[in-house]
Amino acid sequence: MSEWLVLALAMAAAAVVVLIVTFVRHHTVAETDDPSDTPDVIEYMTMMIGVVYAIVLGLAIAGVWEARGVAEDHVQAEASALHEISERVRVYPPDVRDRIRDDVDAYVHHVVTTEWKSMTDHGHVTGQGEKLLARVRHDITDYEPRTDFEAQAYQPLLDQVTAADTARTARAESTAPTMPGVVWFGLITGAVVTVGLIFALQIRRTLREVILAGLFAALIAFLLFLIWDFDAPYSRGITATADPFLTHFPEAAK
Repeated sequence: MSEWLVLALAMAAAAVVVLIVTFVRHHTVAETDDPSDTPDVIEYMTMMIGVVYAIVLGLAIAGVWEARGVAEDHVQAEASALHEISERVRVYPPDVRDRIRDDVDAYVHHVVTTEWKSMTDHGHVTGQGEKLLARVRHDITDYEPRTDFEAQAYQPLLDQVTAADTARTARAESTAPTMPGVVWFGLITGAVVTVGLIFALQIRRTLREVILAGLFAALIAFLLFLIWDFDAPYSRGITATADPFLTHFPEAAK
């Protein structure tokens, strides 16, 4: 099912629930009930709870958006480090240089074509990717520089391998959702309480109030969906992509 369809259904369901509750309440309320006779303390509490919940929603959205940005940074750092390895080995003998470049290309190809799908579908990286990166590391560490020029390139290459491995580890850790279950419990409970307080104000079944109540519930549903959509940086919604790898290694996807 399309995520846009899920969003539309969630917003419509939230609005319909509010409309149904408003309709039922209007027909079950006593005739002597005065909708304008709402204690000031209830209006104040409703306002404060709404403000607090809005702040919590804003912090949650900012948190998942920042996590998505960090996930993109991990991908960029990994791709850049691998590209530097491919470029810096040009000072090595042709057989060593070509072997390292071939292993780098094999690793990038695996990440783009296989590992990324595993991250999207299953939320984790592959063991094969770890082995391919280890092969690149061994190619570099096992070679003994024969000239001063090669020796000068040796340590920077090790640094780039370390940078790629660190970025890969961070990418692997970023595949899981960033919002803990207890936070989701608080967000959903807060949504129910915030929307439920609409009825504490004894809204009437006028067209204006009913539409505003429905739109408010739909907005809450949209914001919760937005948080959920950004919560998994590599598998849902506007995700972090493998474009940095393809930018440095255009042939990787073939």
